[in-house]
Amino acid sequence: MDAASIAAAAAAVATPPPGPAVTVQVPRGQVDLIDFIDWTGVECLNQDSSHSIVNALKQSLRDDEGLYLASDSDEQLLIYIPFMQVVKLHSVLFKGPEEEGPETVKLFSNKEHMGFSNVNDYPPMDTLELSSDHLIENKPLPLKYVKFQNVRSLTVFIEDNQSGSDVSKIQKVALYGTTVDTTNMKDLRKTEEH
Repeated sequence: MDAASIAAAAAAVATPPPGPAVTVQVPRGQVDLIDFIDWTGVECLNQDSSHSIVNALKQSLRDDEGLYLASDSDEQLLIYIPFMQVVKLHSVLFKGPEEEGPETVKLFSNKEHMGFSNVNDYPPMDTLELSSDHLIENKPLPLKYVKFQNVRSLTVFIEDNQSGSDVSKIQKVALYGTTVDTTNMKDLRKTEEH
């Protein structure tokens, strides 16, 4: 094998495969909290029924480029995600189209029964201003970690999108953190029922 053939072979090995198979760099010491979501309680207000929250949140669906969550009557979305046990939330990832992807995202911990009528009555625990670069990088954004130490549920308010259009689209929502060693809330409910 000559030097040119060896160089070509080395370049072929070093070149990543084509396609959207971009892996997410999970923050050190953190895990994807998808296994700790209480799916029976997940809600999304103002979602297009044919493009629901499960498309952006469920493991196998959120990695499919053709599936996404879309808003219905305007650009706002209000997503409620309860957990089966208390978690510490470290960072979040939002992936979406450069035009319709979310821009201003407000996060609330442990606020149940929020609606569009009262979402502005509470100060958010953190506010993210996403750029179009954030939406395509597939990189988690760190949160104000000290404010997310004892999270039983997370409410995500998508206030607007990149272009100001009537429809917001999110291809992927991923939450990273750790669990707190506590009682599993589902087990507790089962015990109380007997």
